[in-house]
Amino acid sequence: MNFDYNEEQQLLADSVRRYLQKDYDFEARKKILAAPEGWSERVWSTFADMGLTGLPLSPDYGGFGGGAVDLMSVMEAFGEALVVEPYLPTVLASLLISKSADEKQKKAILPLVAQGKMRLALAIGERGVIGAAVADKIVLVRGNEILIGKPGIVKAYRTVDDLGAADIRLENAEPLSANQAMLDEVLDVGAALSCAEAVGAMKFACDTTLEYLKARKQFGVPIGTFQALQHRMVDMFIAYEQAKSMACLACSKVDAAENAAERARAVSAAKIKIADSARHVSQESVQLHGGMGMSEELKVSHTFRRLTALMRRFGDADFHLARFASL
Repeated sequence: MNFDYNEEQQLLADSVRRYLQKDYDFEARKKILAAPEGWSERVWSTFADMGLTGLPLSPDYGGFGGGAVDLMSVMEAFGEALVVEPYLPTVLASLLISKSADEKQKKAILPLVAQGKMRLALAIGERGVIGAAVADKIVLVRGNEILIGKPGIVKAYRTVDDLGAADIRLENAEPLSANQAMLDEVLDVGAALSCAEAVGAMKFACDTTLEYLKARKQFGVPIGTFQALQHRMVDMFIAYEQAKSMACLACSKVDAAENAAERARAVSAAKIKIADSARHVSQESVQLHGGMGMSEELKVSHTFRRLTALMRRFGDADFHLARFASL
């Protein structure tokens, strides 16, 4: 299977990464987190101008009809930069609306999402919802019932990896005509894209650890010349490359699997492998930085937290092992 991006996907990936490297470096991110909102409306507007908010939506509603493979390059770049804006919650909620809302609801919501003028969040059987604090509308899944409405914020807070979340109650709710198959498909999209985000975070962890080993000296020589540390660094890069391949497979199967079982097996396999790779890469990156690896001043410690959280979103390794075995 060819895991290379096509020309358009590569151009998009390059433009997103250039923007994030220029305007969303670690210092800029710290300023965003220091603000009470914990996210940047200016950054969100830029995402919209780049077409990212409309990327997964149908052209009928101002989007570009992109699939998971198209979104993968974006999520990799977001994982590398540790983006805190609520992009994935908006994508997943908009996809569920696309599949289950009536035409009136779609026309009232999806064009605004594509233009970056509306943010969404997806709540599944719990009050604590990532992205809810800044969402204009919430899609709530409760048992067999799926509703959309405005969020009533009970309590806003930050997750361990700096994302905005909130305990909510749903106000002015309207029903959506979704079924379990639609929900499973959207959740598999979320799981696959969270894998892509983890791959981006692992790339940063590997790159910054390698640079540190080249710069840090002991006994008058860079510690990267020590063979034991070289072996550990190689193992990190192998884990990253394996994770990237599995994320590519998951995203391609989300777009083109022949049936739901094939899609689910690929996504669960990716989540299982990437959970293992993320744990290995995140722990090694911190340990090879020494004690300073856990300090707030280094981005690697924040990457550790993001990877730890991503391992558990959309089902942890145990959940996906059980699902994989049942298929």
